[in-house]
Order: sequence, then C-alpha cells, then structure tokens
Amino acid sequence: MNRSTTTEMDVRLKEALAFSPRTVRTGPVGASFVFCRRALLKIKHVPEQMFDVTIFPIMFTLMFTYLFGGALAGSTGDYLQFLLPGILVQSVTFLTVYTGFGLNTDIDKGVFDRIRSLPVWRPSAVVGALLADTVRYSIASLVTIVLGLVLGYRPAGGVVGVVLAVLVLLVFSFCLSWIWTLLGLILRTPSSVMGVSMMILFPLTFISNIFVDPGTMPPILQAFVAVNPISLLVRAVRGLMDGTSALTDTFRALAAGGVCVAIFGPVTMYVYGRKQ
Repeated sequence: MNRSTTTEMDVRLKEALAFSPRTVRTGPVGASFVFCRRALLKIKHVPEQMFDVTIFPIMFTLMFTYLFGGALAGSTGDYLQFLLPGILVQSVTFLTVYTGFGLNTDIDKGVFDRIRSLPVWRPSAVVGALLADTVRYSIASLVTIVLGLVLGYRPAGGVVGVVLAVLVLLVFSFCLSWIWTLLGLILRTPSSVMGVSMMILFPLTFISNIFVDPGTMPPILQAFVAVNPISLLVRAVRGLMDGTSALTDTFRALAAGGVCVAIFGPVTMYVYGRKQ
C-alpha cells in the first residue's frame, strides 16, 4: 500500500470520526406522521389489504339494497335513499377493527418491541396507525357514495352535506378505533382481536337505525337504539346527506366519539406503556 493511499484512508477516517451535530429529535406530530407513512407503505407492499376497503362497501350496499329493499320499502330505489347513509356508517365502522388487528400483529411478530425502544414520543406509533386508517376509511366512504350514486341515490343535502357527513364519520371512526387498539394490546392473537371486535360491533350495527325505522321495533329495542352510539352517528350522517340535519344530532354523535377517546384513550396508553 503506497503512501498516497494511506493518506487518503486517514483523511476518510478522520471525516468519519469527526464531530457532527446530533440529529434533532422528531416531535410528536412528526413522529406520528412517520408511523402513519409506515402503515400506508404496508398497504403499498401488500395491496390485498385494500380488498376489505373496496369489496365490503360494495357487497353490503348491493346485498341489502336488492335483498331487502322491495320487502321493506316497496322498491329498491326508495330503500336506497334510506339505506345508503346507514350502510356508509356500517362499512366504515367495521373497518375500524383492523387498527387493533394490525397492532396485535406487530406485537406477535416482535415489531412492537422495536418500536417501543425508539427515542420518539411514545403514543406516536398508535396515533400514526390511527391516522393511516383514516385514509382507508376515506377510500371506503368514497367507494360507497360513488356506488350509491350509480345505483340511483341522490343526496338532498348536496355536495356540502355529503362532505360534512363523511367528516363526522371519519372523526367518530378515529375515536372508535381506540377501543380496538386497547383490545389489540390486551388480547393474545390477531384472530381473537377480530373475533371480540366483531362480537361487539355486530349487535351495535344491526340493533340500530341503519336498516329499518326503530319505530317498528319492540320498546326494549327502541330504548337500546336510542342510546346506541352507532344510531346517533347514523342519525347525524343521514340528516346531513338528506339535508334534514339538526345540529344536536351532529353534536351527539361527536360527543359519543369524544366519550370513547376520553375513556379508552388514557387506558390504552397506560397499557401500551406497561406492555412487556
């Protein structure tokens, strides 16, 4: 090895060992968006994850419209006007369970431990995953509304009413996802998270005002529907899309979502911090 080569290596070694300013630690917002991007990249690399976002809304809308429309409303067209806002809510709320499912999968594969060891704002991994799921909810909402328009649904509330309805739905779904996130932390397997989540969601969505007028139900079911948070959300979304919205309906739906976050948010972060 000649002298010039040795000198060049010495220079490179000194440059590598030279002092450089420490990297500035990413703040809570930046860290949350980094984890949001991570979750979205998983969809890019495994596009099959989008099947539930696109296929479920189409399947629910077509199935309930053409199976029950004639029997319940006399015509599929009339029933679609009543059903579509409710199906929109059902499709998106069903997707919220994948937040807990994805978190539990990370725990099962050991990714969770690596994330917790990073020098970032601790809740950012959970918040980022929830933000990424909001993108999925938006896609599902768009698919449902476009299909409804193709089938003949006409929102009397116009574009503004539809946009406001989707925004209320996205906020509520973000809040609801905290429940499944907690289940993702405390249950042992992804399949158990999915099973327990659906066991909770099915009665909430089917014993509601999504498919029929609650006035036709027995009094005990009417009482349940009246306080069911899904029913509150459907009433707000349906009112905004139909142009008959009352501010109190929207407030109640958002308040129900706020209660979910107030109760399950702190508990989730407590369990997250103590998770071994």
